[in-house]
Order: sequence, then C-alpha cells, then structure tokens
Amino acid sequence: MVPYVYPEGCIFDSLNDIAGKKITVMGLGLNGGGEACVKFFLKHGAYVTVTDMKTPEQLAPTLKRISEDAEIDKSRLSYVLGRHDIDDFKNADCVIKNPGVKIQGNEYLAAAKAIETDISIFLHFTKAPIIAVTGSKGKSSTVSAIDYGLKNAGFKSFLGGNITVSPLTFLEKTDGMTPVVLELSSWQLADLRGRKALKPKIAIITKIVPDHQNWYDGMDSYVEDKKLIYADQDENDYTILDFDMDDYLTDSEHPKRGCKCWGDLFASETKGKVFRYSSSFLPSGIYGAYQAYQPEEDEVYGYSRLPQELMSKAAKENKQTEERIMGPLLVPGAHMRTNVLNAALVLRLMRVSPEQTMTIVDSWKGIQHRLEYFSKWKNPYNSIKLSFYNDTCATVPEASAAAATAFNRRVILIAGGTDKNLDFTPLFELMTGHKGKEFIPLKLYLLSGTGTDKLTDMLDQKLVNYSGPYDSLGALLGVLKTDLTNDRAEMNFSYFNEKEDIPVVFSPGATSFGMFSNEFDRGNKFKDAVTEMFG
Repeated sequence: MVPYVYPEGCIFDSLNDIAGKKITVMGLGLNGGGEACVKFFLKHGAYVTVTDMKTPEQLAPTLKRISEDAEIDKSRLSYVLGRHDIDDFKNADCVIKNPGVKIQGNEYLAAAKAIETDISIFLHFTKAPIIAVTGSKGKSSTVSAIDYGLKNAGFKSFLGGNITVSPLTFLEKTDGMTPVVLELSSWQLADLRGRKALKPKIAIITKIVPDHQNWYDGMDSYVEDKKLIYADQDENDYTILDFDMDDYLTDSEHPKRGCKCWGDLFASETKGKVFRYSSSFLPSGIYGAYQAYQPEEDEVYGYSRLPQELMSKAAKENKQTEERIMGPLLVPGAHMRTNVLNAALVLRLMRVSPEQTMTIVDSWKGIQHRLEYFSKWKNPYNSIKLSFYNDTCATVPEASAAAATAFNRRVILIAGGTDKNLDFTPLFELMTGHKGKEFIPLKLYLLSGTGTDKLTDMLDQKLVNYSGPYDSLGALLGVLKTDLTNDRAEMNFSYFNEKEDIPVVFSPGATSFGMFSNEFDRGNKFKDAVTEMFG
C-alpha cells in the first residue's frame, strides 16, 4: 500500500486563525487525546463537532469530564455518536484525525478539506526543543525516564504523545527553553508524513520487533513509518539507535547491504549525529552508551562514550574517553536497564553532568502499567508470599517474555488476550526453556482470546502445562488463590523461600479487545481485581 503524504505545513497560520472555524474531531475515545482536542479548539473559538463510532454509553467517562469542565464554552460543541455523517467531514474547515483510523480507503477522511492531528498542530506551533521516541518495545518507559531525568536536573520539561497525554494540553506553556518529550507510535508518525513538522533535537528508536502486523503489510512498511522520526533531522541533531543484533535480516524483505540490524539501517539513513546503545561493550570509535557487568560488585553499570566537545570538564582534564552514567536501578529487568540507559544518554546530550545523571536515573521508580509493583500478599496458610506487578502495556509476546525474565527468580505469569497477527514464539520459548530453565514461570495463567488460542496450540503440542484460558480476571485470580492455598501449594510453587516473594506478573503479550476497553483499562481492572481477591 502506498503511504499517504500530507501537504507541507498546517491549515492554520496562527492560533488566532482557529477562531470561527468548523472543526470535526474524529474519534473522541477514552484515553484523553480526543478530549484534549475538543477543549483546545473550543478554547480558541472554533465550532466543534465530535464524531465517534462508539456510543454515548461507551464514551460516558469522557463525555462526563467534558460536561463538567466549567472553563470551556460548550455552546459551540455538538456530538454525532454511534455513527459518522459524511456532511460533518465535507463541511468542516478541518478534521482532527485519531491516529488509530486509517486514511487509505476511508470515505469520510477523503471528503475532508484538511486533516490535522493533535501532534501536527502542536509541532507546527511550538518552539520547544523536541526529544522524540518511537520503536516497538520500551517507548513509554524511555520517555517517562527521560522526563523524570530532565525535571530532576532542573529543566521545565513536558511529556506527551502516545503515553496518553495530548501535547495540546501544554502547547501554550512551552517555549524555546522547555524541552518536550514525545512518545510517537508508528501511526502518529504516519500522520506527519510530508508535513515537515517534526524535527527533533534528539530522536530515539527503541528495540524493533514485529508489531501491528494486522495493520501493515509487512515489517518493512511498519518500519517505514518509524523512519519518519529522523526524516527531517540535520547534522545539528542527534539520533540514538540500537547497536545489538535483532531479526532485521529475516524480518526485512529487502535488507540493505552492509546492515546487520535495524539500527544499522537507520544509522545509514539519518542526517543526524548517530549515537548507538548496547547491552554490551560498544566497539572503539562508536559513540553512544553501553552496559558492563562489574563482577567485583556483582552489578551492571552504564557508560557513555561521547565526542570530546560533549564530554564533562573532569573527563577532558583526565583524558577519559568514557563516563559512568548509570548504576544499580530500582526497576527490574534487562530491558528496563536499556530504557534507562537511553534516558541517561539523553541527559548527557542535554549537558547534565555524568554524576548528576547517574544519581537521577538510579532513583527512577518506573511508571504505571509497565512492570508496576502495586501490592503484596502473605499467605495465611503457608509460607508463600507474593508481590504483584502490572505490566499491561506489554502488548507483544516479546515484551511479555522479557517481563517474565526481569526478576532474579521464577515468576507466576498471567498472559493472553487478542491476537494482532503476531508470532507467539517468544512466549512459547519461555515456557519450553529456550530462554533458560531458570526463567520458566512457576505457573502460567491465561486469559482467553484469539492470541491465547495461538499460544495454547503451540503449548499443547509440547505438553506444556498452563491454567485456563479464563473469560475474566476474577475467575483467573480465583483459581490462582485456590492453587496457592491448597494442601499442595508449597510443593507446586516450590521455588520460594521465606526471604523472597514470588512475583506475580500480569504481562499479557496481546491486545485487550473485547474483554477490556484498552490496555490501561485492563491494567486498572487487574489491580482492582487483585485488591478484591487478595486484599
């Protein structure tokens, strides 16, 4: 499918130009993006029509928040819900598109005079330096760690994008001295193609794995959208890319000669100054950040290697070529160390000292819905103790497998959900010991769904035990509690001792369609269900 290219620039010449215009917001949703657009355009004097295929009942929480907001003039607001009317698109001066709606073949968007998104509007009018992050895994953790780092280093920074905060909520608070950290999905980037709106001072592409293959016709078209993050950078900008090997040579239909991983491909194309990140030592001459295990301390540390002009004064005086920027972390997992390492590298590129950088990132506690620790439980009938972790934003099998191996002990894993045309081999290999017998979960509990069906077919062939699938979290947690309190619990969950909790990790590795509104609703319902079941 040929990618859609938008006209360069923006339909509005200034924010004052919005007054009196007819705006159609396509997709109100539940995550705040559509709501932010409604409030923004009403604030600036537009007539706003909200249209969504969801019903008023489905959109009730968002509708309630808008209704109760006394600061906006709702006399210029109208709703068309449970359907779309073509006239709302034909007669609008501009349609604000939800990134989850395909433009190709969409009769309503084809009728629009102009199409913008909250991201395109923001980028057109802000003067803020942009730190943009995309990728398949680790985006949200990376942007959150960067924003945490910037704020603790004294910057007045803002965080938005795919992390469910529309940047329109803080557009008028930004200036040339307020860095803005944006998490950008492939869909949000696709909506910027041709606009010349995105020129990040720092662009980061996290680990690339197959994702959204029910939307794209292959990995190459998926990655083409990711490339837009650096498309308009120049030699004064920075591009941070993966150095470690991945499945590029097999996932790409036409791998570029001389490139061994997706990071190599991106590095060969960007005009920005390239920095690489790695879970092991970077070869001499390559700038970036890497991790190194220090056996005498039994810890993994992070180091940066920068051009001389970016090195600290102390490093220059001591003729150092590398600086320690990350120590032992509060958040678990090798993949999380990579995310925090990238945040530390960004802080160094923003001229934060290596000592301050390490102090800041080592104190970061993680974010909601990403390996989020939230509850403990002590079994009154035996010595088993549990710690509960909510990792609902793991919507691909690789992320779920990574979460299960993030701890220094075996876990109880809760996974499963709806398929989006992904390969469940990473979870299958986790359960069959290919990732190491020490990482095989003590027990696997599965929520029902089309993705779960694919996984269970694979597990059944190898006679791998699992529990479920279950049609609700309540049913699943009820069985888990019974398993933990019966007479054979200590034998069945034998990998524990009185000094250690068993991590219970809710990391679905699939989407949430059908059973939940979205992954955030799924995570909140999991936490509520655990509280109800385990107190």
